Amino acid sequence: MNLKIYDLSHVMEPFMPQWPSAPGVHMDVIKFHANHGVYQMQWEGIMHRGTHMDAPLHVTENTPDIVGYPLWRLFGTGVCILIPKDKWGIITPEDFENATPKIQEGDIVVINTGFHHKWADTDDYFAYGCGINGAGATWLVEHKIKMVGYGCQANDHPIATKLVDHGLGPTRPDLIEEWKATYGHDPKVEFPLWEDAHKNLMVKGRTPGIENVGGDLDEITGKRCYFMAFPWRWEGGEGCGVRLLAICDPEQDFSFETGE
Repeated sequence: MNLKIYDLSHVMEPFMPQWPSAPGVHMDVIKFHANHGVYQMQWEGIMHRGTHMDAPLHVTENTPDIVGYPLWRLFGTGVCILIPKDKWGIITPEDFENATPKIQEGDIVVINTGFHHKWADTDDYFAYGCGINGAGATWLVEHKIKMVGYGCQANDHPIATKLVDHGLGPTRPDLIEEWKATYGHDPKVEFPLWEDAHKNLMVKGRTPGIENVGGDLDEITGKRCYFMAFPWRWEGGEGCGVRLLAICDPEQDFSFETGE
């Protein structure tokens, strides 16, 4: 038996790719070894950058903050499944039904869409990215999934966000016209609700969803692993960066005891 630990997180750094909103992440060195004898940085920015987790509070008032997720949801056995998607691809319940390895009740599910290879400050990753729909999120909740991680830009498809005519949008009205030119109808036909997947997953299901999974994702795809997510213990926090790890046995024989 030879267990190996995989890091499924993107690197947090200045000028990292960021979902199209403001403000950006800003980092300054405020103390230097040569001058102060220590090295110290100051970080400013919102929590929704890089590999991170939203709380229900992020999308719905009077709901739990980031510490509202019980610890048992953040650790456990699950699967990393390949659901390859292209521009504006939709992750559906049918994708989960046909996934390999088979998703079981109580699993943590990590989805490799292939978009982590496009991780960059580009429309290809963010505006034209793929994402789950409300029905897909409902499937995860109904099948009692503990937690889900997406190898793409967000819990929701970009066309279900304020980039188009939802919420405070459209901040990217050009996407509405491009969708109409591509599919022949308004994007609200497929995505009538604002961030439906966020709200089905986190608010109705109290299920954590990790956005922008990457790192060693390809190395564990198609395998059953033990996953561990480490959000901050931050009362009142509407989200935060997450270090997502997977422990995997190449022979697929090892499993952690339940502790019962």
